[in-house]
Amino acid sequence: MIFGDKLKSERKNKGWSQEELAEKLYVSRQSVSKWENSQNYPSIEILIKISDLLGVTIDELLRSDEELKEKVIKDSKQLAHPNLKIIFDVLFLIGVALLILKLGILLLNKITPLDINLVGGSFFWNFGSLFFMVGGGIGSGIVKEKYKED
Repeated sequence: MIFGDKLKSERKNKGWSQEELAEKLYVSRQSVSKWENSQNYPSIEILIKISDLLGVTIDELLRSDEELKEKVIKDSKQLAHPNLKIIFDVLFLIGVALLILKLGILLLNKITPLDINLVGGSFFWNFGSLFFMVGGGIGSGIVKEKYKED
């Protein structure tokens, strides 16, 4: 039995209209109708709510429809990628911040009588920001491409 038929059957067993189920799930009646007619599928969060409301396991809902199972698997993979991409984006931003800090200090030294030294050695200040920006950019690009593939 496909998900839409299973949902409709379980909803009717509870004596609920599409409108009543929609209210319990905080979605529109049209969403419930589309799910029952296999025109669309709910998110994993909604599937959990449906499972709880109807007293059926998520396994029963997922295994009833191969297409829904694939959607849930795809959605779960996509949730992991943004977290990894954020790490690379932060590395890139650290590189940008280092570059701005270096340029700011050099500018202050040039236009004021201050003589601020860059602690950490010239190699770090000359190439550190470059490594962070290139590494973060490449890593972010790789994750982004992987995200598109999945």
